[in-house]
Amino acid sequence: MVKEPNLTEKQKEIVEFIRDYRARKGISPTQREICERFGYSSFGTLQKHIRLLLEKGVLVRDWNQRRSLNVAGFETPAPAVELPLAGRIAAGSPIDVVPGDERVGVPAVLTRRGENFVLQVVGDSMIDDGIYDGDFVVLNRRETADDGDMVAALVRGEATLKRLYREAGGRIRLQPANERLQPIFVPEGEVKVQGVVVGLMRKY
Repeated sequence: MVKEPNLTEKQKEIVEFIRDYRARKGISPTQREICERFGYSSFGTLQKHIRLLLEKGVLVRDWNQRRSLNVAGFETPAPAVELPLAGRIAAGSPIDVVPGDERVGVPAVLTRRGENFVLQVVGDSMIDDGIYDGDFVVLNRRETADDGDMVAALVRGEATLKRLYREAGGRIRLQPANERLQPIFVPEGEVKVQGVVVGLMRKY
């Protein structure tokens, strides 16, 4: 139980809940999740507790985050998993994926259920979607994708990173996110989806 002075038992329980939640999931609970945990029917009662805890310096807010509440002095790294770095993928003209044995630490919140892997981006065809040369994309391995999904796809044996759209006549449009570049149109049978992008990492 939290031992901060001058707290009510309920305030101690709220602080303990936030601390345990961050330790387990690497992110803070939302106010709705805290209300559900303690059976509050409205946010008013919880917000009163939070205001007092912030004033006492027991809780702090991370800047500009929805899940912003943290216990002062309690830093919890996000849970991470190690995923295979399957190689590099073109965000431009297709290039070969280069397999290897390297693995990359990835925050668990960037993954999805099932098999996940990482590719490093080469090129600038997805810059309007905020993906730049040298970035790492996290993919959930799938053989199918919905229209508009950003996918790693094999096109005639070469890999590329684009948004996938189905066109009339059995064609697939692989759409870049760069107004200077043209989409790739190929028969559906010549496109093999390798995975759908579910996360992005960047090294500074």
